[in-house]
Amino acid sequence: MNDRMTTPWGELAPTRFPEDPRERLRAWDASDEYLLRHLADGDVSLSGTVVVVGDRWGALVTALAAHRPVQITDSHLAQQATRVNLERHGVEPGSVRLLTTQDPPPGRIDVLLVRVPKSLALLEDQLLRLAPSVHEGTVVVGTGMVKEIHTSTLALFERILGPTRTSLAEKKARLIFCTPDPALERPANPWPLSYRLPDGIGPVSGRTVVNHAGVFCADRLDIGTRFFLGHLPQPGARRVVDLGCGNGIVGTAVALADPRAEVLFTDESFQAVASAEATYRANGVPGHAEFRVGDGLAGVPDGSVDLVLNNPPFHSHQATTDATAWRMFTGARRVLRPGGELWVVGNRHLGYHVKLRRLFGNSHLVAGDRKFVVLRAVRK
Repeated sequence: MNDRMTTPWGELAPTRFPEDPRERLRAWDASDEYLLRHLADGDVSLSGTVVVVGDRWGALVTALAAHRPVQITDSHLAQQATRVNLERHGVEPGSVRLLTTQDPPPGRIDVLLVRVPKSLALLEDQLLRLAPSVHEGTVVVGTGMVKEIHTSTLALFERILGPTRTSLAEKKARLIFCTPDPALERPANPWPLSYRLPDGIGPVSGRTVVNHAGVFCADRLDIGTRFFLGHLPQPGARRVVDLGCGNGIVGTAVALADPRAEVLFTDESFQAVASAEATYRANGVPGHAEFRVGDGLAGVPDGSVDLVLNNPPFHSHQATTDATAWRMFTGARRVLRPGGELWVVGNRHLGYHVKLRRLFGNSHLVAGDRKFVVLRAVRK
């Protein structure tokens, strides 16, 4: 696989974070290259404030580092990858400003570059947050693979910023061109979204869930989590981690069932951790909780946890991979005390029991139906 990215400003060798030599997944794609070519060939002025939204692994801001861009991302891993890529390409610290989707955006934006996210809700939220900083002369260009750009994507740009059109496709990538209209009457931002949980799901029955844009299943309880909530361990664990917490409803259920539990909510998504904290606070949960954006269980001391609860993802953007689940399970084994337990919910066909047996030497079926299983592994 070619690990060199050709840009109008020279060749780069960007990497993902964390690097996994088994996966060999590139840190950029044809849509990143297409956007950079357009900026150079179209003679776009990059002398003002350049903002890059959704740069997946930092390849775009690394290429544009000489123009001191601002990166806005929902992903801790993307932010860490950006730091690594800037350093490995000799970019002076401070040349690129790194913001999260929870931070206030720059007050004025002269060039807005948008890597179209998988979540239409996240795109809506970000465009609405950025719109007040966009002016009549702002150059707005979106980019994505053809399969990622839909009529609804273009409609969002049109509704929030102004007239929108697309380019021809190149290497299955496409660009979006938007002309800002300062007179456009924009809708109110509907995010974060709140809803009430149904009855019959244990301690969180009838409770409130708060979801920021981009968090999985933002307007309803997903069926995997619902199944998990019906088969959680009995109260008693003192130190609990909701790993990959999403909106935090699993960790909140544990805290409601046992006020003595100390729950750590952790996720690599800034939007997810903000949702988890909002959900926890909205329900007036007693006890102690910590909310942390990070790389899995990095920073959690070895042997310090009694229980880890996990619903691992099996996608990294468009790639289907078990690398994230494997790293989550490995991290859980490290932080669990002897006798501590990892409880996992997942699609039956993913075969997580095989990985758990390799790591823990055991895997116990707690519950299962045609689609999901809940598994328990004990740290020896």
